[in-house]
Amino acid sequence: MFEVIIGLEVHAQLNTKSKLFCSCATSFGEDPNTNVCPTCLGLPGALPVLNKEAVHKAIMLGTALKAQINQKSVFNRKNYFYPDLPSGYQISQFEVPVVGLGELVIDFEDGTSKKIGVTRAHLENDAGKNIHAGDVSHVDLNRAGTPLLEIVSEPDMRSADEAILYLKKLHSIVRYLGISDANMQEGSFRCDVNVSIRPKGDDKLYTRCEIKNMNSFKFIEKAIKYEVQRQIEAWEDGVYEREVVQETRLFDVNTGETRSMRGKEDAADYRYFPDPDLLPLIITDEMIKEYSKIPELPDEKKERFVKEYGLKEYDASVITSSLEMAHFFDEMMKEEISAKNAVTWLTVELQGRLKEGVTIENSPVCSKTLATVVKKIEDGTISGKAAKDVLDYLMENNEEVDTVIEKLGLKQVSDDSAILEIIDRILASNEDKVAEYKSGKDKLFGFFVGQTMKESKGSANPAKVNELLKQRLS
Repeated sequence: MFEVIIGLEVHAQLNTKSKLFCSCATSFGEDPNTNVCPTCLGLPGALPVLNKEAVHKAIMLGTALKAQINQKSVFNRKNYFYPDLPSGYQISQFEVPVVGLGELVIDFEDGTSKKIGVTRAHLENDAGKNIHAGDVSHVDLNRAGTPLLEIVSEPDMRSADEAILYLKKLHSIVRYLGISDANMQEGSFRCDVNVSIRPKGDDKLYTRCEIKNMNSFKFIEKAIKYEVQRQIEAWEDGVYEREVVQETRLFDVNTGETRSMRGKEDAADYRYFPDPDLLPLIITDEMIKEYSKIPELPDEKKERFVKEYGLKEYDASVITSSLEMAHFFDEMMKEEISAKNAVTWLTVELQGRLKEGVTIENSPVCSKTLATVVKKIEDGTISGKAAKDVLDYLMENNEEVDTVIEKLGLKQVSDDSAILEIIDRILASNEDKVAEYKSGKDKLFGFFVGQTMKESKGSANPAKVNELLKQRLS
């Protein structure tokens, strides 16, 4: 039996208006090589100037991770040659990062949790982007110089599931803080995964492989599972030392396999040295006091939802995992409906109807409308089944809830006389079953309820039907 060791390096692109060391815009989707200047192009004589807002956002994350904030840190040059790195080096932080040791807690479905150590979070500038088209490669340097926070975990995760829980929690935190849009499709939240294995009970760390630049939770999970299996098979076949070497690997989304990209560099290979153009970063007590002010985070919001609305821990975790969903739920609760019903209709009914890239953020049904549908169930205007038909209609049409209920003829009948009229007809046409019920076959009660609901075409109030049937049959 083997134990899996996983550590993650997450690159979160900070949503500052300008780049880390120059005033070029960080906007996404512009024409190639238009958001550039001598500094981010690495031209001789151009001097970097640190973006103060990036430091602000780094301290916010450090506060959220309960991490040490280093009041003096140094920017280094990390030297390597690649087409999308025009200066031939990346400005990063090596020995002393702005954010030191911290932690992040992940929650499991069974209600237990686990603390994952965070080693550091340091500022660095992003590289550009290589675009490969057949035999030709193009370089777009619009992204070069964009501020990144590289968040490095301890090797504390023991499965792909734990790694994904960590990533989703971290993704949620940076979104709650508002320091990054964390759009994985655009590459503003991406991850390098370090994977190794060891026999259970062994405390030695063996050779790790790094799977580079992944920006999909689904593919990260698949890549980890494949890489773990590859290393286990190599160990069992006696070829571990030959086949599992310290290297950088890529994940092929078409084959579902990881493959070798290049040998993994050590710190010495990058020839780090302090950047001669940048002074040490000094963070004052006043800056820490000001920049440590952060909004309500997922764990705090979860605790509030449990206390304020009586939600189950797991339901609260699901809702607070996304900033947009938490806000949607909060808005629903302003309409004074049951929290339990709000959870069901948000996480099951509405979420189940959002297809093809539509998210809660751009849902055709807003929080107030969904809360109104729930309210109509609670006050007996419509049944739960009818409410699903109303929601289906609202997903395609922007109309008032009351209008839809009238248009679809779904208003629930709660008038005793109207329901009794139906019940009397059902009982009169099923005298044999009435006799059987009265002789002790209690299960036939469900038959009478079903027939009454069928006769009313689902419009009768089920609670009223049960109540009146009991009266008639007694």
